[in-house]
Amino acid sequence: MEYGTDHKFLEKLKQKDVLACKQLYLQYADAMYNVCLRILQHQAEAEDALQEAFIKVFNNIQQYRNESSIGSWIKQIVTNTCLNVLKKRKITFDELKDDVSESESVSENESENGNDYSIKDIKKVIEELPQGYRVVFNLYMFEDYSHKQIADMLEISESTAKTQLFKAKRKLKELLLAKKR
Repeated sequence: MEYGTDHKFLEKLKQKDVLACKQLYLQYADAMYNVCLRILQHQAEAEDALQEAFIKVFNNIQQYRNESSIGSWIKQIVTNTCLNVLKKRKITFDELKDDVSESESVSENESENGNDYSIKDIKKVIEELPQGYRVVFNLYMFEDYSHKQIADMLEISESTAKTQLFKAKRKLKELLLAKKR
């Protein structure tokens, strides 16, 4: 039920039809749980955030206008719910420093002596990133948000979002190289 969600199904959701709500939950819960887990990194918090987000979805379904996919709308609610959890943790973000220019980036196709890393290695290293780096990295790389969107969601400057991503990529590379030694 993506963009152009069936009108009848949407009406059932807006009428709080139990079967329609259950169907929507079953269709999106696993994917949204993965979003929660990537952002929060704690199973219990991810489960709580998922439930809280779906309560918001069902309580606010009247606001869904079918202008984008319902999955995108749900993902935005899930992401915001997770970010609210992080805000309570008081995560910190590094500001842009003179030693890092905005145009600097880690080359996506850089290869260190042909090292190949398993998905398991990469996931483990992402979990080791400082929280601020990890959150921005996940939102940008996996959730496909722009720097501007990330900055707005996290209430930081766009340059800070870019810096976090740059530093996250640099740290990931360091950690992966250290694993291969």
